[in-house]
Amino acid sequence: MKPKVLHLDTNHPILLQQLADAGFENHEDYTSSKSDIEAKMSDYEGIVIRSRFKIDKVFLDSATNLKFIARVGAGLESIDGDYAQSKGVTLIAAPEGNRNAVAEHSLGMLLNLFNKLNIADREIREGYWKRESNRGHELDGKTVGIIGYGNMGKSFAKKLRGFDVEVLCYDIVEGVSDANAKQVSLSELQQKADVLSLHIPWTPETDKMVDAGFIGAFAKSFWLINTSRGKNVVTEDLVAALKSGKILGAGLDVLEYEKLSFETLFEGEMPDAFRYLLKSENVLLSPHIAGWTVESKQRLAQVIVDKIKVLYFGTDIPQVEQRRVTGIGGFFFKAKNPDALKEWYRNHLGVPADQYGWTFWWKDEHGNDGSTQWSVFGDDTKYFIPSEKQFMQNLRVENLDRLIVQLKGEGVTLVGDPETHDYGKFAWILDPEGNKIELWEPVDKAFL
Repeated sequence: MKPKVLHLDTNHPILLQQLADAGFENHEDYTSSKSDIEAKMSDYEGIVIRSRFKIDKVFLDSATNLKFIARVGAGLESIDGDYAQSKGVTLIAAPEGNRNAVAEHSLGMLLNLFNKLNIADREIREGYWKRESNRGHELDGKTVGIIGYGNMGKSFAKKLRGFDVEVLCYDIVEGVSDANAKQVSLSELQQKADVLSLHIPWTPETDKMVDAGFIGAFAKSFWLINTSRGKNVVTEDLVAALKSGKILGAGLDVLEYEKLSFETLFEGEMPDAFRYLLKSENVLLSPHIAGWTVESKQRLAQVIVDKIKVLYFGTDIPQVEQRRVTGIGGFFFKAKNPDALKEWYRNHLGVPADQYGWTFWWKDEHGNDGSTQWSVFGDDTKYFIPSEKQFMQNLRVENLDRLIVQLKGEGVTLVGDPETHDYGKFAWILDPEGNKIELWEPVDKAFL
């Protein structure tokens, strides 16, 4: 019998299609009340939901055969997670699916605030041409503080690599820093930050975290970006800080007044603090859409499908495609007089060649140091054997042991035996035209 899955919110069609292809029976109900859904939940092993309603104890007690709850999004605060897990229900979320969208939205909000683009655009449409009052700020030279260094925070830090900024992160989990951000204490972040970007879930610990005391602990006036959850910020205290100048501007994709479904704001009279935000020129608002792009809609659905398959079939689907070659590790060529040739390159092209050649340093897509080697060998070298060519290329690889197994399975013959040194692992192959290729899994820090 096929496992039945109930879809409570519409999502990208690949979610339905791929689950069906994998042997699941999809049922859709996007309109029934929560009580009506509860009445039939015993028929289902899984539900797929965005934020339609809260999955509480009453709901979970009705779902007697439930094995998983898949939320097509990052946070799980609309689900009583502890109770679900006590009943053996697996919780699935997809923070990987919209982390890029959230990062781009956060950066867009920040640059808009710094350059007053929303104000300038509106004024020109109204017939005003004000240049001095719309003079902006540059991000270069600033310190950006990120609270919450998981999927979203890391993605935002990666976007900041193109700017000359210092990026600090704070997280309750130790050891999360990487090449894009330095992990520090909360107090150090508050002492140094010019910009604060929130990328945290809504939990009892983060509820109303950004209040008057938290804001006052910052040494400098700062800009605030919140693309996490609205209830992490006390709006009245935010408004007070905007009025005093302690907060220079705020980009808010989320609001304290949102319904749990994220589909609407409050009902009834509008709070005074929200009225101020609507009128403030140094506040930028969007309706909880930071992770709501065309691309993320598909990506979120794909992540959910993949994780459901892992749950049922035990097939671990990697989050990142396994790469073979990652770059050029070196270019080696023969010369009749290597020393004289290196001297020529030094004098005429500025190549700082030493006895080994020249190591060219660069950064990879994650901000890690990488190197490429340029080397001249004597024309009597045996290093290129069995190739008779005048050159040999070195290619950087992600995982040499794995690649060797793959190449052998594809009928590619290795030249000699693999070797391991302090600066990496090496193996050699020939291409169909007799060019020798050196495969290198590097340890770049050995050269630093």
